[in-house]
Amino acid sequence: MTSRLNFAGRSFFSLYFLIISTFIIFSWLIDNVWNSYLEQDVESYTGYKTMLVAVGDFVQKHPETEWQELVAQTGERYKLPLKLISLKTFDAMEHEDHQALKHESTHVYYYDGMVTLHYVIPDTDSVITLGPAPMPTRPRVKAIYRVLVLAAIGAIIFFWLWPVSRDLELLKKATSEFGQGNFNTSAPMAKSSMVAPMINSFNMMALRIKRLIDAHKELTSAVSHELRTPLARSKFALQMLSTIKDEDKRAKYEQQINNDVRELEELINEMLIYAAFDSDKPELHFTSENMHDLVTKQIANHEQLGANIELVDKTPSLSAICDHHFIDRALNNFISNAIKYGAGQVRVTIAMVQPDGTGKQNKFCQLSVEDNGNGVSDEFKAVIFDAFSRGDNSRNRETGGFGLGLAIVARIMEWHHGSASVADSDLGGATFTLTWPVE
Repeated sequence: MTSRLNFAGRSFFSLYFLIISTFIIFSWLIDNVWNSYLEQDVESYTGYKTMLVAVGDFVQKHPETEWQELVAQTGERYKLPLKLISLKTFDAMEHEDHQALKHESTHVYYYDGMVTLHYVIPDTDSVITLGPAPMPTRPRVKAIYRVLVLAAIGAIIFFWLWPVSRDLELLKKATSEFGQGNFNTSAPMAKSSMVAPMINSFNMMALRIKRLIDAHKELTSAVSHELRTPLARSKFALQMLSTIKDEDKRAKYEQQINNDVRELEELINEMLIYAAFDSDKPELHFTSENMHDLVTKQIANHEQLGANIELVDKTPSLSAICDHHFIDRALNNFISNAIKYGAGQVRVTIAMVQPDGTGKQNKFCQLSVEDNGNGVSDEFKAVIFDAFSRGDNSRNRETGGFGLGLAIVARIMEWHHGSASVADSDLGGATFTLTWPVE
């Protein structure tokens, strides 16, 4: 773990210093490119050039004999190195492009960080010269300030990117371990709000995959166990049929084979239903349902078969958002189990609860089904909603079922963002409860 974090730190710092160094070098290059551009752009000296033109216009208004003195006075007044020379003198200077002045009115000469401007007065052989003067460049102090600002920005970026880099590296580690088969892996809580959604999505995905893999293993193990018993009985019955001549005994073994085949068929049907529920969420149709009407219809259906069911409705007008078909199926499972495992007394209760006691959005619909049977042991309560779970003698295969009905109920409640639970009943048996948000 430490080596991985050290590697993450080295990777982060390498990237970070690369970015900051690039910023600083780029800023420095901008200064140099700007200065180089100034040296090649006559328009960068527009202020000097405009002044030379103004001086030229000024002296042309006076006799030519006074030009020399006027230029000198202007230079003294504005504290600029101005002087008046002739074109012959200009041609004699060691300029790289002294012919440029004959085609353009202005020539700029650079030398050792200094600049000299020459302006020829139109229609004359006189040239006004300014310079040598310091080359106008960006102040180095301001460049240093900009570098310091970039360094401050770099520090901000550091404290912003470090949690992101750390979270991404931990997420990478978690995905690597998960890909190697460690399905209990989960990424730690993110410190960066940018990475938190990714980590939450990964953990949800990992939990979902782990549950599917565990369910697959459980289903494979349970199916092999469930199929083995009826197949063994059928195999034994077939062997006996080949040797028994007595018709009564033959009929007994034939009936045993028929029962085993029917049991296998029921098991396969329930497994297909559970597999469909576990692998894919069906299309749900959520509507507002009156709970009193839904429960009374279920009770009426079971009372037609001779059951005696008591209804306790604590909120007669309660309506809840749900999928009518699946909630009806879950309630039917609870009532059927209460009749099957109870001792003749069943009670259904409709209630609305508020776990935290605040706000309408925190209201939950609760349907409870109680019986007066032998109840459920504390050990079995923890796994009763798992597939193929049959824990105690009162709820085993001798009374029918494969342990898939309650697992389907638990899945239905997940779809409703609710829960299915079991507890002891004051009737002496068990209380099975469906709970989900009203809205």
